[in-house]
Amino acid sequence: MSFRKVVRQSKFRHVFGQPVKNDQCYDDIRVSRVTWDSTFCAVNPKFVAVIIEASGGGAFMVLPLQKTGRIDKSYPTVCGHTGPVLDIDWCPHNDNVIASGSEDCTVMVWQIPENGLTLPLTEPVVVLEGHSKRVGIITWHPTARNVLLSAGCDNVVIVWNVGTTEELYRLEDLHPDLIYNVSWNRDGSLFCSACKDKSVRIIDPRRGQVVAEKEKAHEGARPMRAIFLADGKIFTTGFSRMSERQLALWDPENLEEPMALQELDSSNGALLPFYDPDTNVVYVCGKGDSSIRYFEITAEAPYIHFLNTFTSKEPQRGMGWMPKRGLDVNKCEIARFYKLHERKCEPIIMTVPRKSDLFQDDLYPDTAGPEATMEAEEWVAGKTAGPILISLREAYVPTKQRDLKVSRRSLLQDSRPAAAPSAGLSATHPSAMSQSAATPAISISAASGDGGQVIEEVLREVASLRMLVAAQGERIGRLEEQLSRIENGDV
Repeated sequence: MSFRKVVRQSKFRHVFGQPVKNDQCYDDIRVSRVTWDSTFCAVNPKFVAVIIEASGGGAFMVLPLQKTGRIDKSYPTVCGHTGPVLDIDWCPHNDNVIASGSEDCTVMVWQIPENGLTLPLTEPVVVLEGHSKRVGIITWHPTARNVLLSAGCDNVVIVWNVGTTEELYRLEDLHPDLIYNVSWNRDGSLFCSACKDKSVRIIDPRRGQVVAEKEKAHEGARPMRAIFLADGKIFTTGFSRMSERQLALWDPENLEEPMALQELDSSNGALLPFYDPDTNVVYVCGKGDSSIRYFEITAEAPYIHFLNTFTSKEPQRGMGWMPKRGLDVNKCEIARFYKLHERKCEPIIMTVPRKSDLFQDDLYPDTAGPEATMEAEEWVAGKTAGPILISLREAYVPTKQRDLKVSRRSLLQDSRPAAAPSAGLSATHPSAMSQSAATPAISISAASGDGGQVIEEVLREVASLRMLVAAQGERIGRLEEQLSRIENGDV
């Protein structure tokens, strides 16, 4: 007699979640109350950033990972936006650089000092202005250095070169309604978007075209999300016509019908998916829920396999997700979440139970490292490549990052190509000059060539800096004159 296998074999079947002890949480953080379906939290192997309530503008807090416990009310924040911050994202190629989008219609890029903030950070390294309404989505390119995508409530997607502060691509007519989210594919050649018109689109930004589109991916009116998986398939979360929450898996080659469709429950919070390309596990967190469900995506039907649910008592206001290189491989940790409560950030560790203390090759294949595969100019020229992989066998150790380097072509007034942006930023931006401790004033690499050419480049940089200083001096003079008139009662 033959017995059919009832239980599907999977090394992730017994994954369990465990919150850390209270003294390892980040307490007394006033998490933002803004009504926007973003995660409100961004994490990398050095820092955790949380969007917070702020009077008179928008702010977010950046804490070194080891700074747990109660956070003092006077702890410095990043507070340069004039409207509430809606989304933040750490640069995958520089752990000290973070981008933020705000209701003030701007995107700002910030350089965080190596050991965290000691004073409030009010001056960004770069301000990117191109949206006419609030900017709710920020996401870095996975493989090209200094390429940043932003999407606003003006239904416009802009791809920026942060290294030169210029718009690379402006995609204006591809979305007729509010954009809910954007997700790059593994090599950054395409991105997918979920829109309020209930369509999921696959877009090639370099050609400015919609490659594929699925109308009514989920028929419900509430927000949906779409993310690219490592093999090019698309995973979506949304609502049915009867307002039941759904998950679906789509093949971009055939979007007529989903490969798989599952209904979860009838709660009304938007589902935020987090995907691990190394293990093919998707974690789904609902805003306002008190649970995290996780599913394994496989090549055989039914494709989406439910693994387990982590449940807690408190609902989540937002959720951060640690990149794989920030996990503790010695404890078989395969994911770490940073759950936002009303006044607390609580790490939750997902572990695969193993008896052996040896490195588990099957749990930790080579993963995307912090090195960019190419420069922004190469990507614009048509190059496509996947991420540079690193091994976690020796456990990843964050290294000291160089500063972000910005070269503004418009200031140099010449036709020479901009220097390739390095992993760091040395800003000729006036706001960056005030942060002299964080960013060097001039960064010139003497490449091969005669000394006269190097001297000429130095003189050009000096001239451009003098222009900036003069412009700032004139602006200060005008402001002082205006202040004087106000004090004398002339205005």
